Amino acid sequence: MGLEQKRIALGNGIELDVVDEGPRDAPVLIFLHGFPESHRTWRHQIAHFSDRFRCIAPDQRGYRGSSKPQAVADYSPDKLVGDIFLLAAALGVRDFTIVGHDWGGAIAWGVALAGQDTGRVTRAVIANAPHPQVFQKLLYTSKVQREASQYMRGFRDPANDALVREHGLGGILMQEIKWDAPDRMEPEERAMLLEDWQDRDAAFAMLNWYRASPIDVPPMDAPFGLPEGWTAPALPKLRLPTLVIWAQDDLALPPENTAGMRECIEDFTLVEVPDCGHFVPWEAPLAVNEAMETFLTRTA
Repeated sequence: MGLEQKRIALGNGIELDVVDEGPRDAPVLIFLHGFPESHRTWRHQIAHFSDRFRCIAPDQRGYRGSSKPQAVADYSPDKLVGDIFLLAAALGVRDFTIVGHDWGGAIAWGVALAGQDTGRVTRAVIANAPHPQVFQKLLYTSKVQREASQYMRGFRDPANDALVREHGLGGILMQEIKWDAPDRMEPEERAMLLEDWQDRDAAFAMLNWYRASPIDVPPMDAPFGLPEGWTAPALPKLRLPTLVIWAQDDLALPPENTAGMRECIEDFTLVEVPDCGHFVPWEAPLAVNEAMETFLTRTA
């Protein structure tokens, strides 16, 4: 299924390639993809929901044809969150449900928290993306999560830049990643991704999402336990109805990430997807569509 994109200029000078399908007057779902993918992460959901929702899915800053500023500071979470509100404004969208997976989910948490008091964001759907308060604590205390996140140290290490310049993003993925699932992806989708990963400017931009993140990933030989004087980021409680979908065989983000979420969210629904790896929107599209369908109907 080819999804048509249009170029949208944001008020901050960034331009994004965006899919915008479905009735213009319908309730809006904004879909945010994660690393190292594109809007196509959500192809099955857009196909399913665009008959009665306006489905908006950008290639986010740094990805594919969208603007790729090259400074690390251009990818700080506040700027990535800001892009989404500016995108909604540019498309004339007053309020929306935010939907995100992986890094797109991390940004979706930020969008939901920033938008809940203004009425701009009405609901949140998060798939395999840790809550910022829970994740940092796990990196300090959980051997499983810290080990699973060592690739982030590799992504941040400038010693790997030569590898990226020579082989594109694929080079560093081969070296650092253990949670890829190429056998579960349709060959034509895989071919498109491999082509995207050859773009060197995009490769460094995508890595800058990790390099600009305030998340601290200790090495494996650092002590386990909360550092002296550390306190979790001071975030308000999320009061929007929130659906969290978690694939249970995610090697990058194990299910223990969902354990502390209930304390952070007032209206919390958790749907666990068994026998599924990290890329749940396309590895288990029927389960994701069904969970979203139930949630969106209940909270309409």
